[in-house]
Amino acid sequence: MDKLTDNQIAWRAAQDIADGAYVNLGIGLPEKVAQYQPPGREAVFHTENGILNFGESPASGAEDWDLINAGKKAVTLKPGASFFHHADSFAMVRGGHLDVAILGAYEVAQNGDLANWSTGPKGVPAVGGAMDLVHGAKRVAVITGHVTRDGRPKLLERCTLPLTGVGCVTRVYTSLAVIDVADGRFVLREKLPALSIDALQAVTGARLLTPGPVADLICPEL
Repeated sequence: MDKLTDNQIAWRAAQDIADGAYVNLGIGLPEKVAQYQPPGREAVFHTENGILNFGESPASGAEDWDLINAGKKAVTLKPGASFFHHADSFAMVRGGHLDVAILGAYEVAQNGDLANWSTGPKGVPAVGGAMDLVHGAKRVAVITGHVTRDGRPKLLERCTLPLTGVGCVTRVYTSLAVIDVADGRFVLREKLPALSIDALQAVTGARLLTPGPVADLICPEL
């Protein structure tokens, strides 16, 4: 089955970020979103370890390892960038000063519940700052592959893993579709043009509603 690359998923999510929005990007795939701001728009990116207004990743060999994001990846700085204490960073999160949080996921439920950590030897050892982000940001979006590596759906009727947040996700960008969470259900907004709704439903663990036209999900080659 054809699917979007990680870069294309990140690009698509970036198209919905408003000019001037304050945005936190989760560790891993969400970090890529900073590379794909649309022309004429400029988000202000926030990182939990205490930077506001960081930019794209530096070129290989040009890293300054005193400048890293929460995922320990090297970043660049934009004019006006600032540094602050970890506690102040979380005060911004908990105080409702972020417009958007974009996170990865193991599972998303049709009511907007999010599970993006897991117990066990191969799991993420703790929920970390994500639990603050999902309740402090005004909007929470998820970017993820549509299925797991062994083909199991990530979009479910109910999450089976420990929850990061309850009823917090409003939109999911996957490798196959863009899906909103509305009134406790998944609403399909966009899908890959070559993929039928029936084929998409077959790899989704909850019913997809289509109350209106479904747009084509088209991304540039990245």
